[in-house]
Amino acid sequence: MQKDSLRRLLRTVEALSDLGPEMTAEQDFPRAAWAMLAAVKQAAGAREAALFVYSDRPSLLTSIACDGFALMPEPAIIPLLPKHVHALTAARAPVVLGAEAYDAFLSANGNVAPDLFRCLAPLKVGGKLVGAAALGRHEGEGRYDAGELESLELLCHYVGLAIHNHSLGQTLAQRVTENLRLMASIRGFYDSALETFAAAIDVKHALVRGHSMRVAGYAAAIGHAMGLDANEVSALRSAGYLHDIGMVAVDKRLFGKPSSLDAQEFREMADHTVVGHHIVHGVQFPWPNIPEVVRWHHERADGSGYPDGLKGEEVPMPVRIIALADTFDAMTSERPWREPMALGAALHEIVRLTPQKFDSNVVQALLLQVRRDAVGSNALPFYKEPASSNIAARDIDQLASELQYRMSHEQHYLP
Repeated sequence: MQKDSLRRLLRTVEALSDLGPEMTAEQDFPRAAWAMLAAVKQAAGAREAALFVYSDRPSLLTSIACDGFALMPEPAIIPLLPKHVHALTAARAPVVLGAEAYDAFLSANGNVAPDLFRCLAPLKVGGKLVGAAALGRHEGEGRYDAGELESLELLCHYVGLAIHNHSLGQTLAQRVTENLRLMASIRGFYDSALETFAAAIDVKHALVRGHSMRVAGYAAAIGHAMGLDANEVSALRSAGYLHDIGMVAVDKRLFGKPSSLDAQEFREMADHTVVGHHIVHGVQFPWPNIPEVVRWHHERADGSGYPDGLKGEEVPMPVRIIALADTFDAMTSERPWREPMALGAALHEIVRLTPQKFDSNVVQALLLQVRRDAVGSNALPFYKEPASSNIAARDIDQLASELQYRMSHEQHYLP
């Protein structure tokens, strides 16, 4: 008996040695689960065995590997009542199951009959139930002896650790996924809410309705063409929605004036940047650049903009993008004192004003998106007025060449 026990112990140690690389290797968990199941069968001398992982919401055992059973569903699921969880947690060693023990440890409400199992070894880590190893018939058709149960207990300690680590990883992955879904839903909520808000900002005059939403779309598309990541593109879209929020404080009569604004009227209109900044600067947005975009979207590279007369690199990149998107929409939209500019004429004027007014890289991204429209490679049209898209791809290429010349012979953005 001593020789048999020693031989069994050596087999268990050998199994643990073989399991080490399987349990720690960076590979699919199912492969490790099958290796652990084979070791459990060998340690206990079992013909049939199954490994289960425990989850507490709801309380149930779910099989992750089964071998030897003629009829075993995949996965096998055993719901547990509180008394079952308590009994499994309190068990200090593998339990040989008999007629009276089944009801104490297992429920008959699952898709597998508990009487298939002859022995049950709870898998615990730090006193917490993480799973179970269930054995069917013994190789010799007899009962599992003390030595086999002792070997099984020793092995199950390490199997429990492996299953626990896997469950932690699964839980972490699930939480990350849930957080990403939550973030996506929050961003979706922000996007929908800000779009509605943008419509309210533009409602003062029919000729500017839709301006903020178009600026948001243009800015996001330009950012995408510049290779910005999804969060930065989302920030640009939101900033576009809100860039003119200060317009809510501007007298409605100024929006419909059929002639140029006088100095006092221009000052009143220009103040929308400062008023808007005052509105948003205390709001905790998911993106940090909203207040500076609202305040500075009329700043220009040469210092001719307002309200602070910033120059060159003093103007942050998100502001440069919104500034160009805002100008592009203003040029190509109708105003009380003029008709909308044709797309080609607007692009030509923008290139002419670069880099004195606009960032050349941002203008290049604008041209790229318009060219994609021209050749039909944009999934959604960039320019919102296709009937006015009177420019061919070769004309855009000519503008891009002119812009490239300016980038080669002048500074990209004036200091």
